[in-house]
Amino acid sequence: MSTQELAPSAGPSPDSPGPLDVEQAEAALVEHYPRLVRIAYLVLPPSLGRNRRVLTAHALVQRSLPRRRTPAAALPGACRPEDAVDPGYAYVRGEVLRQALTAGLPLRRRALPRRAQFPPLLPQVWGLRLFPRAGGADELALDQRLSALSGPGRAAYVLRGLERQGDPEVLRVLAAAGAPDPEAALAEADGVEAGAALLESPEFDPCSLQARPPDLMRRRQHGRAALAALAAVVVCGTLLGLPGDGWGRNGAAAPSYARNPAAEAALDPAGVKRVGPAEWRLSSRTDFSVWPARGTLTGDTALLRRALAVWARPGPSVQASATPGTPAGPPMASPQLLFAGVVDAARVVLFYDGLRVVRYAEPVGDTSGAALDFARTDGADAVGSAALVVSRAAGNVRYLTAPWVTGAAVADLLRPAKASWPLARDASGVTDPLPSPATARTCEVWNALQLKDATGTRLLGDLGELAPARLTSGPPSAPVDATGPAAREAWARTACQLGAVRSHGVRAVNTWAYAAQPLPEGAGRAEWLCARAETWRGTGARALALFRAPGAAGTVGTAALAARSEGGPACGPREPRVLAGVMWQAPSRQWYVVAAGTGDFASLSLSGGVTGRAEGHLLAVRAAPGGRADLTGTLADGTRVAALR
Repeated sequence: MSTQELAPSAGPSPDSPGPLDVEQAEAALVEHYPRLVRIAYLVLPPSLGRNRRVLTAHALVQRSLPRRRTPAAALPGACRPEDAVDPGYAYVRGEVLRQALTAGLPLRRRALPRRAQFPPLLPQVWGLRLFPRAGGADELALDQRLSALSGPGRAAYVLRGLERQGDPEVLRVLAAAGAPDPEAALAEADGVEAGAALLESPEFDPCSLQARPPDLMRRRQHGRAALAALAAVVVCGTLLGLPGDGWGRNGAAAPSYARNPAAEAALDPAGVKRVGPAEWRLSSRTDFSVWPARGTLTGDTALLRRALAVWARPGPSVQASATPGTPAGPPMASPQLLFAGVVDAARVVLFYDGLRVVRYAEPVGDTSGAALDFARTDGADAVGSAALVVSRAAGNVRYLTAPWVTGAAVADLLRPAKASWPLARDASGVTDPLPSPATARTCEVWNALQLKDATGTRLLGDLGELAPARLTSGPPSAPVDATGPAAREAWARTACQLGAVRSHGVRAVNTWAYAAQPLPEGAGRAEWLCARAETWRGTGARALALFRAPGAAGTVGTAALAARSEGGPACGPREPRVLAGVMWQAPSRQWYVVAAGTGDFASLSLSGGVTGRAEGHLLAVRAAPGGRADLTGTLADGTRVAALR
């Protein structure tokens, strides 16, 4: 068949070509399907094997239809009368050539793979191997010569020999199909001896096929391997879908990926430890381990099951949080139940496993929007285990108090002269809501929880964690609970700086005034304070040096942060000494560097942008606006100590 037989009998002329419809291309593909498949088969690399070449050739032709109406500019125009081809056939043939050339390219690591480089999804033939009928010696010799050519070279030979295209048209079609060097491909085709007429023989006809069986022994082995893999998938799916006998739905828990008897026993609601209501009176310990199980839902097995499952496997919808240094893994053994009840339109469960307190909460009527909070509480004493946060809602906080707490009240740290007021509790020990300073945007009120037991009265502060921090005052060697007038006065000047230690795993915060300093130009006396926050994990303690200028008595939040450090012993029982300095502006608008240390400093000195020296533990030196200096102190034994930064 020559190109004259494929010439368009009617339609757009080369001078004014029109757009190509999908229907027109489909008609050309159906009419000339055997010829197009033969072209693809000849251009595909022989290294694919005859069976895969046959299936790939059919797949390439079947994928060559345009997806939408194609503009005429994309269609080839005839260069010579013998090169005239129906536009629909020309388009489909060009797509077949482009894909066949792509299929012959090797896969490279850095190059994005093309669809034509992979085995075809369709058509597929299972259990048979298909290949064209064998030809004679001439066909075999031609196939060997074509296999030595590159993909573009084979395409040029096919276009010239099978399609009867002239060299200019061959070059144009190859360029349109993406051949990198059409002239070199044409030169390769010139090197093949005559035999183009053989291209139409049955040897190269992928539509007239013979069928033979594949390697039957290998197929049997592959079948056995496939059955074994299918059985493994079914077993794994069954294990993932069935977490255990009688477990039921786990709410927001993620799927169970493993079966472990000890882990499953820890998640069994029936194994949860419950302490009797009077055991704390007889125990030698006074901590979370003797808290009784309280709340109206302690017998809700389904709730406890969901809480334990979410603790072990929190799903992506669970809002989880943990204080620094707190492991967030599943329970190692059956935990102790502290509380289970409805608080502020949520079902809340509190567990204790000896190291952590875990809070699970879910909205009433919905098990998907769950929250999970972890807090480290190992080593808690009677004061450290006096209360836990059971709910936060609408800017308020509720506490669950220990069974030995006999009274609860609220104290505003910023108003030391104001008497504390009672805070009611229900039968389970849950307090009424009170505004939380941990979520407040301004520091106008700082409500602390005041608890009373048989040994005294304590003051606890909400720092955004499950366990409130104990608030004390006085030198690090002998701190006292911040319930007396002097301690309340000290906290009134420092409470607004507690945001610097919020959500840090804080166990207790102590504040004390370590120096009083007369300011230059008779501007009065300044007060230096230090606040140290100790953590439950024992490391990462934070020390804050605070400076309070005179003339601000009764003003809220008058102490300013001068310096801070983390992880060091400063301002603590191991090393009570503190040294800090600030830039201060006198009423005359003159700037000074003022600094103060504890009484064990023999001298202070400045270097850098501002220089100066003073005997004793107080220093005041003139400075330019924006000046910076390095502050150091010297102890009586000559040891040099740097200031907090």
